[in-house]
Amino acid sequence: MPNYVEPKLIAGNSNTPLATAIARRMSMHRGMSVDLVKARVERFNDGEIFVEVYENVRGEDMFLVQSTSNPANDNLMELLIMADALRRSSASRITAVIPYFGYARQDRRTKARTPITAKLVANMLVEAGVERVLTMDLHAAQIQGFFDIPVDNLYASPIFALDIKEKFKDRLGDIMIVSPDVGGVARARELAKRINAPLSIVDKRREKPGEVAEMTVIGEVKDKICIIVDDMCDTAGTLCKAAELLLSYGATEVHAYVSHGVLSGPAVERITNSVMENLVITDSIAATDPVQNCKKIRVLPTAPMFAQAILNIWNGTSVSSLFETGTMEPIYEGFFRG
Repeated sequence: MPNYVEPKLIAGNSNTPLATAIARRMSMHRGMSVDLVKARVERFNDGEIFVEVYENVRGEDMFLVQSTSNPANDNLMELLIMADALRRSSASRITAVIPYFGYARQDRRTKARTPITAKLVANMLVEAGVERVLTMDLHAAQIQGFFDIPVDNLYASPIFALDIKEKFKDRLGDIMIVSPDVGGVARARELAKRINAPLSIVDKRREKPGEVAEMTVIGEVKDKICIIVDDMCDTAGTLCKAAELLLSYGATEVHAYVSHGVLSGPAVERITNSVMENLVITDSIAATDPVQNCKKIRVLPTAPMFAQAILNIWNGTSVSSLFETGTMEPIYEGFFRG
């Protein structure tokens, strides 16, 4: 075990409820109170961010919890400035816990004269003093290679598998896992293996970002309960169209499990009016009031998983053990029942 007295948590403003839940869960595991380090994150009149940490963090193992979700630029700058504050306060190690890693969609040059912003963000995090990153369901796995520091990428699929087994326990034989595009096949296949279900693919062709020109279904979905699996849902246009398409191919029901509920613009309204039975997301992004009030959207907690991952990193034990459904089952014991 490292020589640090206790792991210490500090949080930005992007997802305070999740950070508080992680601290509460860590307190349960350790049998002692784990509180968020007191700090203030304020803005000057021109929008500049100011951070002050009120507690001594010298020589401490710091875990900085901050999703870089909407407003992405403000939350990213908060993360960078807080990391710099901790480094200049002589923290022994700074681990950035980023449940939702923004700018991950810009992970390669799709055409001439475009940036690879995910790499730029990786460089900025390292320069700010971050020595390790803990995140969940990166949009593209190769982003881990953009860092020269350790990156632990957790997966929501074990949580989804537990939820599906409980919610559809009498109908598991009728389930068909669906990838909404060819690029997401590996993610959908992973979940399909966990619940022993077949896999189908919606092949979509985009004319420009956010707009789909044509969609077809690869695989037999007739008389199946289709579960669409994706890493993020932004405006929900593609998701709702895919649900309509699956029903036109003979599916009896369509549900969706998405790791990150970005849900910007008309997303909530589209989901409310869609043919989908429900959309299940995680709390990697703090839910807005419209999301919380939408009867078709259900939120699963990630705090038990992140709390265990943080403790494993602090203890120097395996994080990859959390990739297994069997490991997650006792961590989430009793949550999915009732």
